[in-house]
Amino acid sequence: MSPQGRPDEDTVAGFGEFGLIRAITENRKQPRSTLLGPGDDAAVVAAPDGRVVATKDVLVQGVHFRLDWSTPEHVGRKAIAVNLADLAAMGAAPTSVLIGLACPADTKASLITELVDGMWAEAGRVGVGVVGGDLVRADQLVVSITALGDLRGLNPVTRSGARPGDIVAVCGKLGWAAAGLAVLGRGFRSPVSVVNAQRVPEPPYSAGPSAAAAGATSMIDVSDGLLADLGHIAAASEVGIDVHTDRIPVHQRLVEVGTALGADPLKWVLTGGEDHALAATFPPFADLPEGWARIGSVTMPESGVTVDGKPYAGESGWEHWR
Repeated sequence: MSPQGRPDEDTVAGFGEFGLIRAITENRKQPRSTLLGPGDDAAVVAAPDGRVVATKDVLVQGVHFRLDWSTPEHVGRKAIAVNLADLAAMGAAPTSVLIGLACPADTKASLITELVDGMWAEAGRVGVGVVGGDLVRADQLVVSITALGDLRGLNPVTRSGARPGDIVAVCGKLGWAAAGLAVLGRGFRSPVSVVNAQRVPEPPYSAGPSAAAAGATSMIDVSDGLLADLGHIAAASEVGIDVHTDRIPVHQRLVEVGTALGADPLKWVLTGGEDHALAATFPPFADLPEGWARIGSVTMPESGVTVDGKPYAGESGWEHWR
C-alpha cells in the first residue's frame, strides 16, 4: 500500500481486476479455432470432430513451483505444458485453454503479466488459443488451467486398453525434471539444461496423436513417475507391465549429475515426475511412430509393474498427501 493507504499502482490491486485483464489479453493473436475469445461471458471454440477432450490442472506456489527457483514466465509455460500433455496422452490435438489466477492483492502486476506471457508463449508453440478465464483474490498464488482438445476423427486412447503381449514404449525425456529438482534442492542453478527441465517441461505434444493413429492400445502422461504412471495403465487394463532397464538409455548428463550428487540417475528415470513424457502400449507387431522407443512389455494380469521381472524396491513415484 502507498503511504496514503491507496493500492500501489504496480500491484494487482492498483491495476484493478479489469485493468489487469486488459493488460494480459489485449493485442494477442488467436488461432482460427477460437471463434470468440476473451471479453464476453464465455468463449466460443470450434470443435470440428464434434467431441471435446477436456482436462484441468491446478498449480500452487510452494507445492508445484517456487519463484526463487523459477521465473513467472517459467511457471506460466509449465502451467500450460502440463495440461497440453494430458490432451496428448488421450491422442488429442490441443485447441484452447482457459486460465484461472488467484493471488494476494499486493502481488506485483508485472509478475502476473510475465506469468501470462509464458502461458501465451507455450500455447503459441502449438497453435493453441488462450480464450478466457478468471482472476480472484487469495492468500497465495494459485494457477488453474483448463485445456480443450480435438480428436480429429480418432478414438481417444485411454488407460484401459493394454493387453498381454503388447509393447510398452515411451516418447520424451525421463528423469530430467527429477534431476533438476535435486540440483535446485542442493542450492545449485546448473547445469542449466537439467535445471530448466524442472522449470519448464517439454512434452512431445505431437507424439500423442501419432501414437493414436498408429494404433496405441493405451497411453498416459508421465507426470508422477514412469513406474507409478505405468501402474495406472496396469490397474485400469487389469494387466501386468514389465520394464526392461537395458532398453532405457540414461543420458550422460544425468549420469554426471547423479555422480556429483551421490544419486542414482536410473531412479530419476524410473520414478521421477514432471517430465511429462508419454508412455503407451502398442500391439505386438506394431511399427512404433517416430520418436517412440520400446522399453518393456505387457504381461499377464495380477503381476503388477515390475522392473527386469522383479518388484521395484522403493516408492514408484509421486502421490499427493502420501
